Amino acid sequence: MSGHSKWSTIKHKKAATDAKRGKIFTRLIREIQVAARDGGPDEESNPRLRAAVAAAKAQSMPGHNIRRAIKRGSGQLDGGSLIEVTFEGYAPAGVAVLVETVTDNRNRTVAELRHIFAKNGGNLGENGCVSWMFKKRSLVAVDKRNASEDDMMDIALMAGAEDLRDDGEQWVVDSAPEDHGAVLEALAEAQIEPLTAGVQRIPETTVPVRGKQAGTVLRVLEKLEDQDDVQNVFSNVEIDEEEFAALTA
Repeated sequence: MSGHSKWSTIKHKKAATDAKRGKIFTRLIREIQVAARDGGPDEESNPRLRAAVAAAKAQSMPGHNIRRAIKRGSGQLDGGSLIEVTFEGYAPAGVAVLVETVTDNRNRTVAELRHIFAKNGGNLGENGCVSWMFKKRSLVAVDKRNASEDDMMDIALMAGAEDLRDDGEQWVVDSAPEDHGAVLEALAEAQIEPLTAGVQRIPETTVPVRGKQAGTVLRVLEKLEDQDDVQNVFSNVEIDEEEFAALTA
């Protein structure tokens, strides 16, 4: 919706800040480890690992970090036992929230997330309470300065993507989750590095929030993003672009 900022869009705008904090490297390493553990260390036969490595390279992660994460995930090096757990809950104003985590201690993660929700006016819910409101989509963003619309359209069509969107300063390739790896491969062949890339949970409907309530919702989402075990936070909040800019100034 033009003039409004949904949490999926907000996440794109947070990417540079996350990278400066180093948080994004931690998340990428965990994703590589889990992908290598579940599908093996061979990128060619493991689409999830291939996508994770491509995302890491797009953030200029050193090759030795990537190789070490693959070895840890596949058991070639010692490392912690990681599990993936998705939590569901509500922020203030009835805003639905999905939190994807990778953790070595589920009980610790549950306790910390419950505390964040409760302290900021929300609540952690039961499995299935909000997940039905979201669909999975592959979203890959590319800086407009690095590719023309015609180039991006060719890449999107080649990879089987369903949509190419103009999102201000970037192009966004929207495709089914199973085509995520193909989109990243097509970009790599064209020597175009994505700004952000990932399988997102997109809300079917959104909840508009304004004023103090908007600030409260943003606070709980950002607190969740900053928790050490959290990989992704998805929400159906919708905030006016100008109001969002004022709140995050």
